[in-house]
Amino acid sequence: MKTLIHSIGTLAGIRGQEIQYLQGKEMASLPSLNDAWLLIEDDHIHSWGGKREEKPLADTYIDAHGGTVLPTFCDSHTHLVYAGSREQEFVDKIHGLDYAEIARRGGGILNSADRLHDMSEEALYQQAMGRVEEIMRKGTGAVEIKSGYGLNTEDELKMLRVIRRIKETSPLMVVSTFLGAHAVGREYVGRQGDYVNLVIEEMIPEVGKQRLADFIDVFCDKGFFTPDETSRILEAGAKWGLRPKIHGQELADSGGVDVAVRHHALSVDHLESMTERDIALILEYNAGAYQPLIPTALPGTSFFLNLSYAPGRRMIDEGLPLALASDYNPGSTPSGDMKFVLSLACIKMRLTPEETINAATLNSASAMGLANECGSITQGKYANVIITQPIPSIDFIPYAYTSPLISLVILNGNVVYP
Repeated sequence: MKTLIHSIGTLAGIRGQEIQYLQGKEMASLPSLNDAWLLIEDDHIHSWGGKREEKPLADTYIDAHGGTVLPTFCDSHTHLVYAGSREQEFVDKIHGLDYAEIARRGGGILNSADRLHDMSEEALYQQAMGRVEEIMRKGTGAVEIKSGYGLNTEDELKMLRVIRRIKETSPLMVVSTFLGAHAVGREYVGRQGDYVNLVIEEMIPEVGKQRLADFIDVFCDKGFFTPDETSRILEAGAKWGLRPKIHGQELADSGGVDVAVRHHALSVDHLESMTERDIALILEYNAGAYQPLIPTALPGTSFFLNLSYAPGRRMIDEGLPLALASDYNPGSTPSGDMKFVLSLACIKMRLTPEETINAATLNSASAMGLANECGSITQGKYANVIITQPIPSIDFIPYAYTSPLISLVILNGNVVYP
């Protein structure tokens, strides 16, 4: 089955298969072709060309009407499997309570864990699939989903089974991350060491035996898990083949980057409290690493919680790769809108539109271990593309920060929206 997308105003994000990620000045380049066509064969990208190349014959034709075609977003950090919402905490923040104070009052992650415990697995799946449909409509084609609202063995496994079911039933590319160390379960409050032992001795072996996760994560930050506790958990996960993706440096200079480097993490995420030392440490590590550590910024979290923003401009200027993700979750970022993430990165982190698109496509794919499969217009990669309405330039995408510009979303060669 061949599908030809024709009358493309701009085909953006064209890369060779050998390019797995972009760093430093490379991120400012977004190779594009005007007046283009794109040929899809079955579920993969076959070829493309401009107005000088003769258009190939196909079984199905899609008219882009002069719109821009670019790879779908890759959202490498989400918590979109959760029960209910937490708008009361939103109001609490308006009244001046901060994230840590809400957590101390039994809200935050523990609030979500209580709700998830009371929800059936089927209801949890159905609710999550509503969010899956939402992010697909907004142009996301690959997503990482974490557990972490169970905080006991059975509920963590329930979450991971839901994530596996999403992977099996959705056209999205899905990777799964075990985040049992998201907070200390309510039954273990005041006994953090016992909870860490539970994660290591009971949760991780069950996750490993049932092959429910691709990665392991720990919230290594002030008020959550220490670097030593994080290291113990990651070492236990490594025995089951779970590679780390770390929450770090969100609330304080917590040592999260040090732990990520020491344990060869694929990404270290949040970084709102990142230091110059952290940047230097990642630079040194990446210089000798086969697979780089990808720092991942979550500007939606900073927006919603009124936190400082990760120093994305500084990271790129120093030569690092950078990924962008949504952090979609009920407490600190109730949005999976990656187009808005691009706008925030431009406005608040001073990234250029090209840098944000690269950060939210190829680099985010790399931060999930999916760079061979998605994240760019590349021969042989899955045909996951967005077609926009006609727009004056690529810059218009983050500029028009609330405008619904996407007219068509194609995943695995099939139209999924509208």
